[in-house]
Amino acid sequence: MEGPSACSDASLRLTGRRDSGGDTEADPSRDMKHFRVCRFIMETGVKLCMRSVPVATACLLYHRFFEGVSIHAYEPYLVAMSCVYLAGKVEEQHIRTRDIINVSHRYFHSGSSPLECDKEFWDLRDSVVQCELLILRQLNFHVSFEHPHKYLLHYLLSVKSLVNRHAWSRTPVAETSWALLRDCYHGAMCIRHTPQHIAIAMLYLALNSYGVEIPAGEKEWWQVCVSQCS
Repeated sequence: MEGPSACSDASLRLTGRRDSGGDTEADPSRDMKHFRVCRFIMETGVKLCMRSVPVATACLLYHRFFEGVSIHAYEPYLVAMSCVYLAGKVEEQHIRTRDIINVSHRYFHSGSSPLECDKEFWDLRDSVVQCELLILRQLNFHVSFEHPHKYLLHYLLSVKSLVNRHAWSRTPVAETSWALLRDCYHGAMCIRHTPQHIAIAMLYLALNSYGVEIPAGEKEWWQVCVSQCS
């Protein structure tokens, strides 16, 4: 597994550089890096028993932060750890920094023992806390987000009432919609579109994947759910 800078946890210190402007041009290697870091956030969230919304908030914090600074300016995995820590506060599911550090350490060093409370541990903890403050300043303390989850749940219930119940029970439309929604947080899609549009797009894709048809009316079903959707 690729680790932060492919070296020890001590390398996760907060190190800002001069090229702190956001990345404006498309870069496949950068996008893949963000994908891997968001995968790290999600897997860490699962191991920390975080709910889906706090994990989504952590990913949004990460993407918002690197929307304004270059990925080369700060260690992305350290930023990710701080995003997990901050998201727990924002969504009122507080996670201890020690737990985040130990889960992250095991992620990169499978089978290793938890870190001792030595200088290396406390230096890393200080870096996580300092990075949290950096994220808050970079985002101007705007860290509360509206997520697509509540909209997707509403749309699923609405569409389910329009579909033959046997056809609905035979196809995992709901499970696929939730999986697609989770996957969209790997990239910047989650900060480029409204929560309503993301939710309806995930449901539309899931329905099309299984060939489930919605009875036609005066308007398309997605226009009924989201009036400004075309």
